[in-house]
Amino acid sequence: MPYFDTASAAPLHPVARQALLAALDEGWADPARLYREGRRARLLLDAAREAAAEAVGCRPDELVFTSSGTTAVHAGIAGALSGRRRVGRHLALSAVEHSSVLHSAAAHEAAGGSFTEVPVERSGAVDPAAYAGALRADTALACLQSANHEVGTEQPVAEVAALCAEAGVPLLVDAAQSLGWGPVAGRWSLLTASAHKWGGPAGVGLLAVRKGVRFAPQGPAGERESGRAPGFENLPAIVAAAASLRAVREEAAAEAVRLRALVGRIRSVVAGRVGDVEVVGDPERRLPHLVTFSCLYVDGETLLHELDRHGFSVSSGSSCTSSTLEPSHVLKAMGVLSEGNVRVSLPMGTAEADVDRFLDVLPGLVAEVRERLGAPVSAPPSPAPVASLVVDALGRRCPIPVIELAKVIGEVPVGATVTVLADDEAARLDIPAWCEMREQEYVGEEPADRGSAYVVRRLS
Repeated sequence: MPYFDTASAAPLHPVARQALLAALDEGWADPARLYREGRRARLLLDAAREAAAEAVGCRPDELVFTSSGTTAVHAGIAGALSGRRRVGRHLALSAVEHSSVLHSAAAHEAAGGSFTEVPVERSGAVDPAAYAGALRADTALACLQSANHEVGTEQPVAEVAALCAEAGVPLLVDAAQSLGWGPVAGRWSLLTASAHKWGGPAGVGLLAVRKGVRFAPQGPAGERESGRAPGFENLPAIVAAAASLRAVREEAAAEAVRLRALVGRIRSVVAGRVGDVEVVGDPERRLPHLVTFSCLYVDGETLLHELDRHGFSVSSGSSCTSSTLEPSHVLKAMGVLSEGNVRVSLPMGTAEADVDRFLDVLPGLVAEVRERLGAPVSAPPSPAPVASLVVDALGRRCPIPVIELAKVIGEVPVGATVTVLADDEAARLDIPAWCEMREQEYVGEEPADRGSAYVVRRLS
């Protein structure tokens, strides 16, 4: 069964498995003790730190191991903000950061601080000049992911890092998605990552803090990991994480070329074989293994279940596949379609035949899901157009509001409007995205008794 969701968690690398089993036998003792077993454990921990630091591009004494990537993000942001509290309490971050960064920002604001979200372009990347414009005299910390976890777009980290350095603001980089493919360029100040993203065991994160960065660990002080990650080190998992990071780096250059070609095929074939689809993210400046596309008039959860039934494990950032009515904050910030969203992230070693089979199966499944939902094959104009129409889609989940809009847009004359009443939060994103795809005018949103009224003007 092809597993195409390595952006969530990569399969355990064979080297990680070997290192884990060996460390369970040799690294079970307390590395802080001076007796033989403790010294042996300490040697393993030091070797793992050196290997990880080499991959990150920092000194070993600048890197600590945490219990997860999320813990590393929370500790890194809290420690940097506290260490620079005299400068101010303002935090800058991009609008497409991982939820762990957004949660830290929300906690910071609740404690009396402030933050600014820098908008992104439709590709998902920030404009370095716009990011620089968000830096203020009281900015204590800036955050920018190296590559996006939902659409794969790489961020201009080196450019932003240079601008932050010029402004005297440390930059924290969330490198969870990219570190397995190579080091992060630029003059970053702090960096976080998560081992299960590159084929290491879950439960190991990295936090690197450059020398000279003011940093004050929060919470009760601990004796281990420079006081930045309290608790007993999970030494076998740490050893496996460092070993697998070194192993995947050795394979990365060749696999990046091969997987980039496979992803390029997915991007082109999906756009050619599946009608009404939007392939999102930067087509060039992107991770080599990840592609995301949104299918108009498709319920994302149903499509993912159908793909799973046919043997393909993929994921989605769409609101239609979550337990809430909120659309993905990444897709929302990009202003792209959220309905029918599919993220494919290929693990190293993915067979070309599996990708070909996925591309053979996908168009038929999309057509089946659309047929079940009653989506229009086309929107033929009515022989007797009416001046305007109101579509009541209240209480109906995505993609139904857009489907109903598509069904009736041809019933009004060019220049007339269709008003869609909807209380699904995803409609706020999907209706404007549909208008852009269909070259119709999105007039705007108006308040309604329940939900909102979305007004669309027919242009063609």
